[in-house]
Parts: sequence; structure tokens; C-alpha cells
Amino acid sequence: MKTNPGRFFEDYRLGEVIAHAVPRTVSGGERALYHALYPARHALYSSDEFARASGLPAAPMDDLIAFHTVFGKTVPDISLNAIANLGYAEGRWLKPVWPGDTLRSESEVIGLKENSNGKSGVVYVRTRGLNQRNEIVLEYVRWVMVRKNRATPAPEAIVPELKKSVAAGDLVVPEGLDFSKYDFTLAGEPHCWGDYALGEKIDHVDGVTVEEAEHMLATRLWQNTAKVHFDATNREDGRRLIYGGHVISLVRALSFNGLANAQMIVALNAGAHANPCFAGDTVRAWSEVLDKAETAAPGVGAIRLRLVAVKHGTGEFVLKGVDGKYLPEVLLDLDYWALMPV
Repeated sequence: MKTNPGRFFEDYRLGEVIAHAVPRTVSGGERALYHALYPARHALYSSDEFARASGLPAAPMDDLIAFHTVFGKTVPDISLNAIANLGYAEGRWLKPVWPGDTLRSESEVIGLKENSNGKSGVVYVRTRGLNQRNEIVLEYVRWVMVRKNRATPAPEAIVPELKKSVAAGDLVVPEGLDFSKYDFTLAGEPHCWGDYALGEKIDHVDGVTVEEAEHMLATRLWQNTAKVHFDATNREDGRRLIYGGHVISLVRALSFNGLANAQMIVALNAGAHANPCFAGDTVRAWSEVLDKAETAAPGVGAIRLRLVAVKHGTGEFVLKGVDGKYLPEVLLDLDYWALMPV
């Protein structure tokens, strides 16, 4: 048999390291299409001149372009037969990705836990994205619910202990980044690091209705082949599940309105795809300031943000009901660190 049906839960082994195909060289084409798919307009990723004025040699690729490219490589081996991608932790962007860089991915299985129904299980992996110089540009942990294909004895349940957040001291600021002469007019908003207060919540105002064609184009852009995003027969309800990364990029772009100067994502502390998103859903976003930290880079501060995506938003900053479970309109709960001028 020459075709590949993908891995099922029983095919994973604790400690296994999987080298993923196929390496990909990224360029300005990916950037242009990314900015067409989402209202992405953070200045550092849009303008070489703005990036040079901020101490970088040119505009790097958007942080989430790097994430999606690395993530997409893993899908045929990790989540081709996934029921749902469940969460993220311990993510760090370690080096900028530049046009012309070639990215590849590798993952280590760090946890396995069969579900009580015996028909699926959760696989935990630590994924690293490497460039053509074998430098790690990005790393993160994710866990995914995967179908079983045959009856097999349940493996010993191993759930890794994961940090609740990336410590501020472990954030990596790109070499040379300098916001001491930051141009707030060109960036689009006057608000700096000192203007945000812990606990502050920001309604990003705008909404976007998700279309079937757009999300499938975006998912193909990252060479993500998970069946649930394309094959309407893969779910009992006959609906294509929107790739969770599509929602992440959409609301990160929407967050520009109120957080235009949160220029670079440098860490992913935690993330949960709380409820499924489908074509026709109108997605809105709000953010909460969780923490702030100084960095050693001139004029650069770090801000920790909770970014929440909701469908058909009510304008209320509510995540969970009295039962402690996410409300049905909450699509995404993402906790990340970004770099911002002080």
C-alpha cells in the first residue's frame, strides 16, 4: 500500500521523535496572501523601512506565518485524523523568519491519554520549527484528540506537566530590535506600553464573517491537510470545521484596533479552541491585559495579553458560565506575550 491513511491514536509511542515532510521556503508571496486573507497590518511586518527604523534589517515574516508554516508540516503525522485540536502551551518565537528562509518541523511525543470512550485519545507533542541553518525559530507544545482505528489496549496515561506561562525572563527579543525612535503615527495608534493597565479589557470593535472558500484557501496555504477542514463527510453534521489557526490569525488581525503597537508575538502561554467555528459565523474579538514586563532592548516592553474570539459577539467580556465551562459563543481563548514600545 503506497498511500498514507494517517496515524491514529494507537500508532504513537511516548518519546518518539517525528521528522515531518516537506520543507518549505517562504517568501513575500506568503506575506501578501496572508495580508489578503486577514486584515493584518502591524507596521513591523508591513514595511521594510519601518522595520529598519526599529533596528531590524528588513520586515520579518509575520509571527503567525511562521507558526502556521511549522504547524502545517506536522498535520499529516499528528492531526490528519484529528477530531479536534485542543490546546497549546510553552510556545516561544526564538528567531525571526525572513523571506527566503526554508522551514521544516519535528515533533516529540511527550504524552498519551486514551479517552474513556475507548474510541479516541489525546496526543501531546512538542514541536520545533527549524530554518535552513538548523536554528530553532519556533517551539510549542500542543495536544490533539485523535481517533482510534482499531481496538487496542489503552497505553499508560502520561499527561505532561506544562508551565502555566512563559516567564518574562525567557522571552527572546530579536537581535537589534530598538523602539527608542518608534514612529507612532506610521504605526497607526498613539498607545504605548505605559498606557495599558493590568486587568484592562479592550473591545476590538470589528467583526468578520467567515466564508467557506477563504478558510479552505488559508488552510491550503499552510499545507494543512487535516480532513475535518475539507471533507464534509468527515463529520456527522456534514460541516467543514474551520482551522483553529485561521481563527487565531483573524482575531490577531482584528486586535490591531486597540493594540496596533503590540507588534511582535514572542510567546504563546496557553490556548484553547473552546468551541468549533463554521462558515457563516461572524467572529469578533476582545483582549485583556494580564501582565507587563520590561526587557533589555531599548524602548521595548513586553505585554501579556488574553485574546478572546467570540461568534456573533454581545459586547460583554465573559468567557465562562457558572459551571466553569466556556460559553458556547467563545471560540478561542489565547494567552500570549507581545513586544510593544514603552
